[in-house]
Amino acid sequence: MRPSTLILLLSLGIVGSPLSLHAKPAQAAPKATLNATGTALEKKYASQLEELRAIISRSLPEVNPQTRKALDEAGTAARKAAAAADTARAEAAKIGAAKGLVDHAKGKWIGGAEKNIATATEALKKATTPAERAAAEKDLAHWQKNKEEGLAALKERQANFDALKAREPELQQASKQADAAFAKASEEENQAARDILKQLSPILDPETADPVLAKCLVLTAATPNRLAGFAQQDPAKAALIDALLGNAPLMIEMLVAGGAKFDEYARAFEILTAIRKASPQAASDPILQRLALATCLEHARPIPMNVPAAQAGKDGVIDPVKRYLHYEKAYLGGELDPAFKTLSAWEMRMAVNCDSPDEILTWGREMLRNYRPDHIHNADYGWRYVSAVRTEVPYGSQNVKLDDPTLQQHQNIIMNGGICGRRAFFGRFILRSFGIPTWGVTQRAHAAVSHWTPKGWVVNLGAGYHASWWDKDEVPMSGTQFLVETQARAHPAEFKRILRARWISRILGEESFNERRKVQGGFWSRVDRLCSMMLAEQAVTLGPLGQELAEANERSQKLNSATVSETDRRPQTHPDGSITLPAVAHGKSTGSASAMKSFGDGMQLHALGGFKAPYEIEVPKTGTYRLSARVATVQKGQILNLSANSGAAVETPVPYTLGQWQTTEPVLLDLQQGRNTIHLELKPGSRGVTLKDLTFTGLP
Repeated sequence: MRPSTLILLLSLGIVGSPLSLHAKPAQAAPKATLNATGTALEKKYASQLEELRAIISRSLPEVNPQTRKALDEAGTAARKAAAAADTARAEAAKIGAAKGLVDHAKGKWIGGAEKNIATATEALKKATTPAERAAAEKDLAHWQKNKEEGLAALKERQANFDALKAREPELQQASKQADAAFAKASEEENQAARDILKQLSPILDPETADPVLAKCLVLTAATPNRLAGFAQQDPAKAALIDALLGNAPLMIEMLVAGGAKFDEYARAFEILTAIRKASPQAASDPILQRLALATCLEHARPIPMNVPAAQAGKDGVIDPVKRYLHYEKAYLGGELDPAFKTLSAWEMRMAVNCDSPDEILTWGREMLRNYRPDHIHNADYGWRYVSAVRTEVPYGSQNVKLDDPTLQQHQNIIMNGGICGRRAFFGRFILRSFGIPTWGVTQRAHAAVSHWTPKGWVVNLGAGYHASWWDKDEVPMSGTQFLVETQARAHPAEFKRILRARWISRILGEESFNERRKVQGGFWSRVDRLCSMMLAEQAVTLGPLGQELAEANERSQKLNSATVSETDRRPQTHPDGSITLPAVAHGKSTGSASAMKSFGDGMQLHALGGFKAPYEIEVPKTGTYRLSARVATVQKGQILNLSANSGAAVETPVPYTLGQWQTTEPVLLDLQQGRNTIHLELKPGSRGVTLKDLTFTGLP
């Protein structure tokens, strides 16, 4: 391609976005209205852009037409093979589906009808009035007809299953052959891509072109017009733009981290400058540098605050500087996950973009530390933090109507439960509270949770990435495309070559590959995609976790108890004569409860409804004592029954504490000098209650 031709293409290419996964943002800012100052600035930026394009045009290598044709043909063949493999797998899968229909007809349909026929027959025998007999006869006729329909359906389904079963070897062989053909076609496409890469190595391998590519891309994506519209507001803003365009290392870092949200580079740099002014560490500490970069890029377009309108404040958006300072304080205070310091800026973006206020993020961490610290200590990163959805957010919408308008959304969710959407929202929130990146996941009639782990990204409470997508961002994205991106980025050095192809594609104004939109993309975008997939092949894809719990309550909650030492069980007598007995110091118990290491000192006990346990306490004299328990709850309506020795039980409500430590109202118990047995029961039907200790205070 001659330079003049490329310059022409570039001149038409003021489109596209440097965002890692996206083409031009769907909600790009409108063209700015410029005054005289702005018009002059626009010409200045446009001149710089033209010069950079000319430099790039002279640097792009020639690509052999035959090699390029081979890539196109290999790509077409691979797509056809993929479609054929999908069809063959779907045909083979019909056998399992047909068997499922047969089993359904035999079991739930016919078996259910027979059970109801028996019930109706028994009711008819017991009927003593004409009305009762008529009702039983009507019911019996209904279920007899239902059974006949089931038998007819079974006959049809059995015939279909038998026909498919007879073809099972043929269908499986066809599926196997189609998979092999697809694997062969994919390898041929990869080989064609490798041949292309050899010719592109002069521009993709060295880092020397990065400053020119980065500046050209920022000018292209942000556009001279929009940059001028920002800069014309006052000289300080114009100076900001000059500082950004003169800082090649920073622009490269921005692009490697995925680029400014919606191409708002001017605003992103303004935020970064404000963050560095508010916190000198944001420019000196490598981890906090990445955090500052992630925050300014992700909040370049304001994120609406997820609170009731009356609580949203004047702007109703997340303050990016305060968001950075929130995570900086949490990180330095040891409140975030230990792995936070290993995250890239690109990954951190998916933690700092939570739409909940900073104080709610703080609440999330405090709540889980108090109420269920075992979810934080969980060694399995696949379930760390997010397992709170399984244990604390019941599936069902029946209590959503009880949401408290004075509480934030996630406080209501853990209190009243919800179906898949609310459960997914809470899972994403609690992960981000601890600095774990999450990516939104939508599936057919379902929402799930997707998040980072040290071994790769994983989906909780739903199917895997192949069944996922996310449309609530700049551009729709498929789960598999996102997963490939995460896996390719795990190889930073090799990934830089991919990014250079991506940047060139954006500069040229190519349409970007997008699996969700079924867009194959231009030449350079295809190089980007194929190289990403080849890198991703080196990764192990993690299977989904908890798919069976996606739309169901966890039937039985297994609580793994930590070891309790004698020191942990030891009571403490205070100067005022009161005695505090650790909640883990109980005798042989029944029901579900677990001893857990507290985040402060000592241990605590998490109990479910039906838990019963005795506690032994020695008091210095006979008398009436006030007994109160220090508890943490996230739901309402729990009841404790407390009694001393053989006395009657006293019922006391457990306060709703929003996950904070609080004491119950005192219960008066008569104790004898010496040893006494206190019986504690969490009333059946109660939700979880975490108990820290029991305090006994004698009356004067």
